[in-house]
Amino acid sequence: MKFFRYLLIGIVFGITLTKAEIISWYRIYEMFRFQSFHMYGVIGTAVVLGVIATQIIKRTNMKSADGSRIIIAPKAKSVSRYLFGGIIFGLGWALTGACPGPLFILVGNGVSVVLVVIASALLGTYTYGLVKDKLPH
Repeated sequence: MKFFRYLLIGIVFGITLTKAEIISWYRIYEMFRFQSFHMYGVIGTAVVLGVIATQIIKRTNMKSADGSRIIIAPKAKSVSRYLFGGIIFGLGWALTGACPGPLFILVGNGVSVVLVVIASALLGTYTYGLVKDKLPH
């Protein structure tokens, strides 16, 4: 029962993304072909709201749900790591037709083939964990 509120938030979030067609491969296909503003509008809105929320958290010394202080560590200034990471993320997104969050929503909507993508993502994350000390960061 401790995590029930998170499950409820996840269900509402999943319904919202489904109704807004954010999980539609066709919408993602339109975005990568620059045929529609729909996904760019959603992503842009999320970025703006994220910036605003982050500034509110930083300026008000907001605490988390359990009462601990939220600390936002400064990011590294290495451009290449973000460039390569973004390229890999974008290629995965284009190949699968979904970014990581909506994968679980797609499974909930009955698109069971996405379980292969989730398993591959978990395998890739595990592999990265094994070799991350040998990679240039």
